[in-house]
Amino acid sequence: MPPSYSAQLYYKYVLAVLLILCASAGCGDAQLTPTFYDETCPNATSIVRGVIEEALQTDPRITASLTRLHFHDCFVNGCDGSILLDNSTNPNSTIDSEKTALANNNSARGFDVVDNIKTALENACPAVVSCADILAIAAEESVALSGGPSWTVLLGRRDSLTANRTAANEDLPAPTFTLDQLEASFLAVGLNTTDLVALSGAHTFGRARCLTFTDRLYNFSGTGSPDPTLNSTYLETLSEICPLNGNGSVLTNLDPVTPDTFDANYFSNLQVEEGLLQSDQELFSTSGADTIDIVNNFSANQSAFFENFGESMIKMGNISPLTGTEGEIRLNCRRVNGESYGLTTTLVADTASDHGMSRCDSRGSSGGGSSIAGTYGGTGLEIELVGGVVDTGPVQEHVDCAQGPIGTGTGPDCGANEAAEAGADADCGMKGEKGKEWWWAGGVISLELASCGVMVDVGAQENREQKEDEKKRTKAEQTKS
Repeated sequence: MPPSYSAQLYYKYVLAVLLILCASAGCGDAQLTPTFYDETCPNATSIVRGVIEEALQTDPRITASLTRLHFHDCFVNGCDGSILLDNSTNPNSTIDSEKTALANNNSARGFDVVDNIKTALENACPAVVSCADILAIAAEESVALSGGPSWTVLLGRRDSLTANRTAANEDLPAPTFTLDQLEASFLAVGLNTTDLVALSGAHTFGRARCLTFTDRLYNFSGTGSPDPTLNSTYLETLSEICPLNGNGSVLTNLDPVTPDTFDANYFSNLQVEEGLLQSDQELFSTSGADTIDIVNNFSANQSAFFENFGESMIKMGNISPLTGTEGEIRLNCRRVNGESYGLTTTLVADTASDHGMSRCDSRGSSGGGSSIAGTYGGTGLEIELVGGVVDTGPVQEHVDCAQGPIGTGTGPDCGANEAAEAGADADCGMKGEKGKEWWWAGGVISLELASCGVMVDVGAQENREQKEDEKKRTKAEQTKS
């Protein structure tokens, strides 16, 4: 933890931090609304779209993958971004990642693109847009970019503080579900039969692994025979792709006709018994089912499908969201804020009114600061107000101070008088150009935001080494492949 400071805390300093907190947390609005980020991050949707468009250049599957992430997030404890959390590396935490649940393990993907979206949003609007909302926006933009409908995305979700792998194993519909099981699964989260058919239509794009449907080819329900509702020609095609005792990780298109386009072909496929998964074909081949008429309607009328899909996505996106002061706004979608960069959980705020400028040249005259109660952007991290924004003397630049440990005076512009008290100068080791790292009592502050802005997190040195190791492993894997 950073050392404490003793100095008079001016009212304007307190007000500045409170304004930061309120603007970031969306004070006074605890309900989902399409205008939630209009003031705090007006370009959020276009930023998300831009990152997805870039990802599409090399990964045609990414739009289907991102849409699926939102679905798998909402069905487990509500739309709270919990699917994005990695297993905890903190011995005092018990986060058991949903990524390793049966329905997600080696299947759910697109997490790197979510990371890129989060980075872009943090650069534009620090600690404002939640990871849960990123998934909601990304799903809509992904569908629209693939030729499907657009809909009004309600926003204002906050991020969970934990994950629930047990619930993921129990609550996510399986590809082997019967229609009764599917309807029960959807009803449990407040979705009806029309929602079930409409949302299943998301299987109009994307891929599935052989292991999710090989029983239909060779041993349906333990009969030792293929699924009788599977078109015989399609069966032959799938058997070539997924031979008996073959590689279960081999991928095939959910829609063999337009695999990367969001359209109504999914329902036409069901009508000719070419639904890839059992859970797909159940919608049309279950005798007397009320889903049959809905499938026929969506197959004949793509506009009706698009309209119902958008409505069902809005309903799904409203499953038990965290709002108001619940949860947090994660700074890293893979970790709760206390673990973002280590075990230290103090965040540092710069109260300079012009903290968006490219160089940092405001300086505190008192040479101190004071801890205040509260959290930044609803992150759950303490705010440490360091130094001031008003200087009785001439303005000085100290952007190079960060090259030395805080309070040691070893950085190029850090004089001994400024190092007399740790953190004596608000600029010395606290501000600088984006991308640099600041050392504080053995920890690292990683500045990922705009120059002279808010320091995002404080963490332990070992985490920096861990990140370097991860980079090396990734590079080695890329070289190997």
